[in-house]
Amino acid sequence: LNLPQFVQLMETFVGENISLRIVKRLIAFIKEEYKQTEEEKKEQLEKVHRIFRAAQRKLLLEALFEKWDNHASGFLDLEEVDAVLNTFKEGMEKEALRKAKEHLCSRSPQLSRVGKLSPKAFQTFLELIASEFAGEEDEAIDNLVEFLTTRVERSPIEHLQSLTRREWLHSIQQAAESSGTSMEPVYKAVFKALCQDAEAHGDNKRISAYIALLEENRLAPERGQILLHYVACTTDDAPYVLNQILYKDMKGVSFAAVEEGKPIHVPRVQLHGNIHFWNYDRPEEERKGSLLVLPLHDARWRVFGILGVDTLQDQCEKTVFLFHEISFYQGVSHAFSKAYHRICALENLLQLTVTALDWLHPRAPSIHAVTVYVVELGKDKTWNYALRKMITTDNTGQKEIHSSPILLRKENLLRDYLFKCIDSSEVIHTSVYGESHIAVPLRDLSGQALGIFDINTRHHQKLPPHEHKDLQKMLKMAQAACSEILKMSVEETEPTRVLEAEHVANLRHAGILFHRFMLQDLRECV
Repeated sequence: LNLPQFVQLMETFVGENISLRIVKRLIAFIKEEYKQTEEEKKEQLEKVHRIFRAAQRKLLLEALFEKWDNHASGFLDLEEVDAVLNTFKEGMEKEALRKAKEHLCSRSPQLSRVGKLSPKAFQTFLELIASEFAGEEDEAIDNLVEFLTTRVERSPIEHLQSLTRREWLHSIQQAAESSGTSMEPVYKAVFKALCQDAEAHGDNKRISAYIALLEENRLAPERGQILLHYVACTTDDAPYVLNQILYKDMKGVSFAAVEEGKPIHVPRVQLHGNIHFWNYDRPEEERKGSLLVLPLHDARWRVFGILGVDTLQDQCEKTVFLFHEISFYQGVSHAFSKAYHRICALENLLQLTVTALDWLHPRAPSIHAVTVYVVELGKDKTWNYALRKMITTDNTGQKEIHSSPILLRKENLLRDYLFKCIDSSEVIHTSVYGESHIAVPLRDLSGQALGIFDINTRHHQKLPPHEHKDLQKMLKMAQAACSEILKMSVEETEPTRVLEAEHVANLRHAGILFHRFMLQDLRECV
């Protein structure tokens, strides 16, 4: 038990309206009676030591990754890292490196194809290498880190540039964590990061930027199965670019970037001959500058769109993108991908909860209302999270979808049970204004609460047995489906699909997941 869980256990045990004298007696009793054996103390110390070492190692390897990833691209080149590691101990550990690399690529088949190491893959790679060495793994890791650290040199200016760029990338993630299901703050954070970098580290270039997402072509199928829909762009370009459609039979290099899965840089667009210009008002003699098109990849390295940057608005001669700029723009595209898929996962979770509540409504008429909240990044210095109200459903089955109400702990003392539910990741039973509430956490893959079902049973302290059973079943299936959605959004492996309907690639899949788990549970019972 962590501290919030222990406090919640004690509060549940003593119940409401208990006198301070009884609470003090309970505390004195626990202090007197709770004993640890030497073996339990040893196990606890060992566990604390393991957790500390794991956290320390993670920080150490993250710092090493950032030192190697000088331009904040978000990835390291596998072959480059491998080549340097092959000189470790003057090449005496080449066999261990070969085995570790084979093991890594067998775990992540995409890795051998794309050759890029994410921070997580980099850590896994070094741990696999250390496990192949003789002796203590911790010592081997320390030796590898020391060796790799000495192989990278950075000037103070490069170090400052890298820190600044990482702050801009972090702002993209923060936008995704504090905007519900709205993509607008994320788009703004992306374009702000690109423009700030062009100004600070790109010789004050004047750039245009835009994001286009791949969609199934239902408008004109004869022009190709897919199209690029321009969903966001820098302000000056909105009249020409926003909501435009690029088909495969039109001029441009964007589909080449999609198909190759690699950035395409056109240093001088006026000499290329295959560039699509959206701004028809710009005279032909002014259509000069550089163009960079970066593919957007998901966790399984599938391309789902493009990020484009150009300097056509800049009339200066030196407008070619340099290597360090292209590397950072790749970091921006990676940060956008993480933010985009976080919001997509949240949309899927909301679709899942709607399906789950629709299933529960006719089976539990004693439930007066259910409100669904999700955890968001907080702006309060004391509490680092807030709750966003997303869905409310009443006993008639009517649902209301919310987008803006934010609950801060200091402003909602009567709803403190919701925050206790988040802190402890445990179910909370309480009474507010004479109405009974059950707060049930929806947990992420690490067991932390990412959302809450606030179930109002009004004057029923306990639900009838059959309704309680159906409520428990709904919550169990919703949690299973939630875990599956989160795995699909972050893992490199292909998702498991059981029902034929799950192959339909849209938001309905989240609702189908709930019914799939319900069906599997029924099969197990039979």
